[in-house]
Amino acid sequence: MTNAPAPYTTRIAVDESDLAACFQVRKEVFVGEQNVAEEIEYDAYDAGALHVIAVAADGTTLGTGRLLHGAGVAAKTGGDLTVGSLGRLAVTSRARGLGVGAALVRAIEEAARGLGLTAVDLHAQTHALGFYERLGYVAYGPGFPDAGIPHRAMRRSL
Repeated sequence: MTNAPAPYTTRIAVDESDLAACFQVRKEVFVGEQNVAEEIEYDAYDAGALHVIAVAADGTTLGTGRLLHGAGVAAKTGGDLTVGSLGRLAVTSRARGLGVGAALVRAIEEAARGLGLTAVDLHAQTHALGFYERLGYVAYGPGFPDAGIPHRAMRRSL
């Protein structure tokens, strides 16, 4: 019996070509599919964020996400410097249903642990609440709009 290679891997984005691939997935999903204005999709946080990428065996980018942490993003984590902020999680339409989103969340959590963080917050689109709940996230606070899309804050302790 031979073991088939994994259909994709996740890793931290390491260079400009990785970042370009991450941004292309975000453009495809958020700007193209969800009609988020391109000028608000990319922000000042991107430069200091830890970006993760999911890549198929053939090199095709399947998804991305980012982790914000530190004093510069304390407003996103209630001022708690031990909490990271997961965001911009996007999976291409052709890769949905393969577990890519969950793998990206786990890769971000692993990176957060490596940075000494104790929890991860996120702002989930309300249609994705069940996805994040299955990964151990708990919603808190009232719903709110972001880019015209209903969201809820969620947190998972690491």
